Amino acid sequence: MEAAREVTDHPVLAAAARVGLVAYGVVHLLIGWLTWQVARGAGSTDADQTGALQTVAGTPGGSVLLWAIGLGMLALALWQGGEVLLWWRGLLDREHRTRTAVVCAKCLAKSAVYAVLAVTALLFAVGAEYEADERLRELTGETLEVPGGAVAVAAAAVGVVGLGAYSLLRGVTGGFMRDIDLPAAPDRWEPVIEVIGRVGYAAKGVAFGVVGVLLFRAATTADVSTATGLDGAVTAIGGTGAGPVLLTVVAAGFAAFGVYALARARYPDRDPSS
Repeated sequence: MEAAREVTDHPVLAAAARVGLVAYGVVHLLIGWLTWQVARGAGSTDADQTGALQTVAGTPGGSVLLWAIGLGMLALALWQGGEVLLWWRGLLDREHRTRTAVVCAKCLAKSAVYAVLAVTALLFAVGAEYEADERLRELTGETLEVPGGAVAVAAAAVGVVGLGAYSLLRGVTGGFMRDIDLPAAPDRWEPVIEVIGRVGYAAKGVAFGVVGVLLFRAATTADVSTATGLDGAVTAIGGTGAGPVLLTVVAAGFAAFGVYALARARYPDRDPSS
């Protein structure tokens, strides 16, 4: 266990992971800005991770920035996933097996999210074209064509809704504050970090919930056009009666989460048991 801790807490990996947290924050700030653009009527804007990375690619030195984002997010994925090395022995203890399994699952889930964003950024860095929504529709269509595919897609949809509910719960309870090293942060910043974190997690929870509902609709109707990611969720929200107002709120929420991620990069504290 000590050897595992030395690896996960190595200064180089820790520093690279903090770069990843900064990149994670910047991506969410861009998603917030793109969502606000959609709220203003910019229908051709992709308000998701793909759109954010395309925005980065279009800036001076964009390729270098994409490499930094990709490698930083990859380090963040390894940094987060490394916690499993410290907790897996608890699976051998019957008394703590359930709690350990939950902790390990959370670590692996977060690591997977970071890894996907890392790979996407690196694909953009080498000039490859990638559309998250298009790939999701293709994958959904391929899954629906195999026996039991509809059940698998429905299960994935339930999982996404569960992820949204978990994010919303984190926002309501303030559990995300355990990811910040509060003793290292100035006291005056604690309430600010808490407010922006609550707003950010709530916004992400709502967005993931909509994504899950759209994916479930695809499973029950076999209409893959409804299987869309975050950009599709933004479009669905925008199509409601109060669309522009709701999108403005969601945009502010994603921007708030981006600021929270930057605060976490400044005062990181992994606590997978939270």
